[in-house]
Amino acid sequence: MADLINLNKARKARERAAAKDKAAENRVRFGRTKGERAVSRLEAERARRDIEGKKRED
Repeated sequence: MADLINLNKARKARERAAAKDKAAENRVRFGRTKGERAVSRLEAERARRDIEGKKRED
């Protein structure tokens, strides 16, 4: 006779695995901390100011 499985537990385990995979994907996509985003924003602003300051005006 075949092994009996609880279909409810199997469904929940499958959904947990899918959620875990999606969470890993989201960590890669959106995984920057607030501090990292702030540093990136400040660096971009500094670069923009440097470029504006070096423009020639005729």
